[in-house]
Amino acid sequence: MEGGMAKKQRTRATAETMAGKQREISVSEFFAKNRHLLGFDNPRKALLTTVKEAVDNALDACEEAGILPDIEVRIEELIAPPSPSKPGRYRVTITDNGPGIVRKQVENIFGKLLYGSKFHRLKMSRGQQGIGISAAGMYGLMTTGRPMVITTKPKKNKPAHHLELAMDTTRNKPEVTVDVETDEFFPTSSGTGTRVVIELEGRYVRGKASVEAYLEQTAIANPHAHIVFVPPEKANEDPTLEAGREGTDPAGMAGSPADIVRTTEHEDRIVYPRTVEELPPETVEIKPHPYGVELGNFLRMLKATSEKQLAGFFKREFCRVTPAVIKEITKKASTKDKTITGQTYVSTIDHAAAERIYKAMQEAKLRSPPTDCLAPIGVRTLLAGLLKGVKAEFYAASTRNPAVYRGNPFQIEAAIAYGGDLPADQPARVIRFANRVPLLYQQSACCAFKSVTETSWKNYGLSQPRGSGPVGPLVVMIHMASVWVPFTSESKEAIADYDEIRKEMKLALQECGRKLGTYVRRRQKMKREGERREVFERYIGEIAKSCHALVGVDTATIYEALMKQARRRTEIADAQLDEDGRIIRDDSNGKLDDDDGVIIVRDDGPGPEETMGTSRGGLKGPAKSNDGNEHSSPNTGAKSRNKTRRGSRSSGAKKKGLTKKPVSGKSPRPKPAEATPTSLAGTASLKRGGIKNRGMPKPRVKLGAKTEKGLFG
Repeated sequence: MEGGMAKKQRTRATAETMAGKQREISVSEFFAKNRHLLGFDNPRKALLTTVKEAVDNALDACEEAGILPDIEVRIEELIAPPSPSKPGRYRVTITDNGPGIVRKQVENIFGKLLYGSKFHRLKMSRGQQGIGISAAGMYGLMTTGRPMVITTKPKKNKPAHHLELAMDTTRNKPEVTVDVETDEFFPTSSGTGTRVVIELEGRYVRGKASVEAYLEQTAIANPHAHIVFVPPEKANEDPTLEAGREGTDPAGMAGSPADIVRTTEHEDRIVYPRTVEELPPETVEIKPHPYGVELGNFLRMLKATSEKQLAGFFKREFCRVTPAVIKEITKKASTKDKTITGQTYVSTIDHAAAERIYKAMQEAKLRSPPTDCLAPIGVRTLLAGLLKGVKAEFYAASTRNPAVYRGNPFQIEAAIAYGGDLPADQPARVIRFANRVPLLYQQSACCAFKSVTETSWKNYGLSQPRGSGPVGPLVVMIHMASVWVPFTSESKEAIADYDEIRKEMKLALQECGRKLGTYVRRRQKMKREGERREVFERYIGEIAKSCHALVGVDTATIYEALMKQARRRTEIADAQLDEDGRIIRDDSNGKLDDDDGVIIVRDDGPGPEETMGTSRGGLKGPAKSNDGNEHSSPNTGAKSRNKTRRGSRSSGAKKKGLTKKPVSGKSPRPKPAEATPTSLAGTASLKRGGIKNRGMPKPRVKLGAKTEKGLFG
């Protein structure tokens, strides 16, 4: 171009130049650039994810080895955050009493992504991808440049292995910098164990979605574990277990104070005690179910099998495929040109025949996969966990029968807590678990939360805005147990939305909701009838006086007749409840009898004779009848008669071992005593998690019909 700058010629790439730039990308290099996929997208979440992955691995290892877990989590602040928006530097140390790790596997477990023993097996476990703990070490290396330190002792009578290793992210390979044997090993109850130390940039905060909240909820779902947490502000203090802040006995179920098992906050640590002295049921690894295998995987299994005949292939590779089913499948897959039987050699099956076999296998009627691969929390443990953590008046839990999605067995459990000290003007709190692991992030994307919002809570006496969850004094807890939990991402923060899973979750919530609805309607009716009786009693005295003045009928006789009618028409207000919340006298307002999945907590109010009261519009002082004799006031007489009648009923109940309380709208509730909030795994509420804890008088609770003193230790 004349008089101007020459136009710059564009450089064009060729196939050869582009081929020279192409290279393989290692999985560690990919996740190093996309660490948000693993839960390391901000400093606060990175610290929580590091603790979570290490604790999950420790619990899995202890349970597989048959050892009751003893876990210590210590967080030390090395460099304080310069500002609230910037991270600080922390050292995270997790110690367990598990079986330890053999020397040749240490660097692969901690220094290589996608390496583990749980990915290919169909058995319930917390970890399943082989990414978590090695990703935590990679994040620490990237942010601080410090290697991960591992000390493990797999044998009691041999030295421990001490290693320091880093990860080569370009090759997804570990680099060991220190490898020595040492006799200086921390003491554990089993004589074996592992300690992992990671330095990383993070931000420690308390409250919702924090390390403390994760450990509190972990203690609920894992009552067999003993967990000690040393937060940054206590990490440098003298480790003397002096008496600290303690919770109260949540159910009045322990005997003497020495027998009470509490979560305690000491001067230097927080202790989540073991409340169950036995491990969860041992799970069994199962084989894939035909309904959960896709065509591509089926073709791969045909090529990789060591069995020669088709019958042996089905028996070795799948579950629930009986000889009769094999005969049915091969018959449907046969054609005029080629007959297929159980004795057909696998090597002779071409692609077309394999497709026919696969289609026939999907159409066959097969039993559901076995469920001994699952270990649900259980109704009693769910109720015990909520009792320890949530101060409410009504608890209900439900465990569904096992179901199947994509050939994978799963089981849904739900529990609710209602009333008590829970805030009545806030949305219900939803606590989610997957294979006993708390899910603290991405709530709105989780199938569990969607099932809560889709459940019609208005049917159970709660308010619910359109398109959202219920509003009221309610806590909802949902747990999914499965051999393969379908998470929405590698960070394992939300459960994917499968129709089969959502259906089971809604059914479990509806079971709990029906129990809650029965309880709420019963209490509402008692309150209404109690208010009606107050109105009757307020004017019966004046009516009796007026009738005496008009027709000369005896005042006491009229008063007694009217009171009898008032009591008959408001009979439900006198309903007596035992410690299970069951109405001693039958009524037509629904029953919660014989239900081990319900707990009703009540306050110890005044006795029956103290809550009856007198009519407010009655006569004052003694009254005279037509014969001029002085009689007691109708109100006074009614009060004494009611006191005598109710006192005899109360004494009769005591003979049966029951404690009864009249439920009337006018009975004043005792003012709650102030109490210090404690942690969720102790006896109070979800501390800093949106649930208030103002303290209440010591409740009396009976857990179903099989309550044992040892449930809380």
